[in-house]
Amino acid sequence: MAASQITEVSGPPLLMDHDTILQLFLAGLDLFGDQPAMLYRVGREWRGIPADEVAARVARIAAGLRALGVQPGERVAILSENRPEWAMVDFAVLALGCIDVPLYATLPPDQLAYILNDSGARTIFVSTPAQLEKITRIRNELPSLETLVVFDAPESSSPEADNPGEKGSGEEGRGNDPGKNGPENDAGPGGVISLAGLERKGLVRVNAGEFPGIRILAESIRPESVATLIYTSGTTGAPKGVELTHLNLASNVAAAAQHGVCDVGAGDTGLSFLPLSHAYERIIDYYYWSVGTTIAYVASVDAMADAMIEIRPHVLGAAPRIFEKIYAKVTSESGLKGRIVKWAQQVGDRTVEARVARKQTGPVGIRQKLADRLVFSKLRERTGGRVRYFISGSAPLSPEIARFFWAAGLRIFEGYGLTESSPILTANRPAASKLGSVGQPFPGTEIRLGPDGEILARGPQIMRGYFGKPEVTASTVDEDGWLHTGDVGRIDEDGFLWITDRIKNLIVTAGGKNIAPAPIENTAALSPFVSQVVMIGDRQRFPALLVVPELGYLRTRASAIGVTATDPVVLCADPRIVEMVERDILGRVSGFAHYEQPKKVLLIPKEFTVESGEITPTLKVKRRVVEEHYRDAISRMYQEKTGA
Repeated sequence: MAASQITEVSGPPLLMDHDTILQLFLAGLDLFGDQPAMLYRVGREWRGIPADEVAARVARIAAGLRALGVQPGERVAILSENRPEWAMVDFAVLALGCIDVPLYATLPPDQLAYILNDSGARTIFVSTPAQLEKITRIRNELPSLETLVVFDAPESSSPEADNPGEKGSGEEGRGNDPGKNGPENDAGPGGVISLAGLERKGLVRVNAGEFPGIRILAESIRPESVATLIYTSGTTGAPKGVELTHLNLASNVAAAAQHGVCDVGAGDTGLSFLPLSHAYERIIDYYYWSVGTTIAYVASVDAMADAMIEIRPHVLGAAPRIFEKIYAKVTSESGLKGRIVKWAQQVGDRTVEARVARKQTGPVGIRQKLADRLVFSKLRERTGGRVRYFISGSAPLSPEIARFFWAAGLRIFEGYGLTESSPILTANRPAASKLGSVGQPFPGTEIRLGPDGEILARGPQIMRGYFGKPEVTASTVDEDGWLHTGDVGRIDEDGFLWITDRIKNLIVTAGGKNIAPAPIENTAALSPFVSQVVMIGDRQRFPALLVVPELGYLRTRASAIGVTATDPVVLCADPRIVEMVERDILGRVSGFAHYEQPKKVLLIPKEFTVESGEITPTLKVKRRVVEEHYRDAISRMYQEKTGA
């Protein structure tokens, strides 16, 4: 059967040992042995937290929340960077039968206000005084909010801790001593209490025998109960709260294990650096916990490079932007170094495809060994030297970048899913992989293509619905349980799914041609000149690219052609710079069909940010917002370009 004729594929039946996150949490407690369950960084030092201490703190937090009057079914928000307290609060909230509402630490106050009001959260945990200040600014807009619990109490910055209440574990030693700060009992002015104060309240209940314990509470949690309310990033329209049940999440963890997408276990270490507010990192971390893998928390992507060298992880999940940055840094070398890198890349490309398809298993040749010694071994050293492979998700990954990492012995297995699917639907894995695809379906998962090529999915991981929006839910998940993803794809003869683009992203030119921008944007992003890129051209005579340049590289190349300016605005307006960047980028996309090829590049001197509303917290570009912000410049560009 031809690939174009295949419209359905299913994974094998799903096998599950645990159907709630609390069961998974309890099962994981016994697997860590002498290894710490969690690691966090204070200055240049990494400190560990044993599993039994995690369990004790989870119980104290849960008991403290109950002492504050928090009831089953309530929504409890978490506004924090990745750190051990995030996970402890998550487990504690779920133990009480409550629903946590994770909030991206990068969100501005107005977006936080919308989500907090929509969810009706009465309690919020915040990490730092800076995050507390965000909520304080909008407090008058939050009629439901009653209690704020602060991980790092603002009164002190003492670096040490004693129990109860392990010290705060913010990046670079921002944490203080919640065992000594904050109100002793009740919440202070404005309903603010430190995490240590909350834990002390809980400890009183635990010691008095007034708290049943996590194991008893776990027995009352039903698989169909909602565990979390994750608000979509909202590339179009207002964010929607996705209701994910315990079964949704637990089934995705079980499917990941059965699929073989994560080859880690007790004694291994994984990095947690993508936002825990996103279902992707959340599921990865649940998986780590379920198999006894130590979780090292990194508060920001900027700290990831150092963390990889210091922690030497065995596996980590990442977004394509991370790989793009590493690739751009390595391949942007000039002179002799640049020629060596390019040669090594060509050598690696000759063998990678065959090895991925398992058609070549012979010894590595002399050229490959030399390329590895000169280039690829150094890339492995930058990742700590122990990474077995990476897992890529949340956006399409360029096959060229994947090949580069594979050539370096750093395999990247790409997967696919949505928040609405908890989130993983398909994934490549060591046993079966095709570069450029997003792999085969998870166990228990069915994939079907609709008449217009839209990807439909059904399985135990599909959301219960959108919070408070039954009509929107009905338009997204049909009566037969199929989730309409809004993505376009195809299924090949081996059951691998290939993503074409988002239906809403498709560009229709004035000539009636349909263009999927993602493959073209991914190819353009391979240019060392590119930091961010967006393709435009809907209802226009030809497509074009909006490019935020990589300023460090741009300044270096500008100097080489005699342009002495360093200001981004001046550089992006200089015809010599535009011509140089355009020549490089348009040359890279020349392999696409003529009607798909961008004919012009518009340089944008200012980075797209969450604060400006141009990208989501998961780094997805809000295409329509960007076009609106640069409407005048785009109009001038199309007026100047007289022919396609």
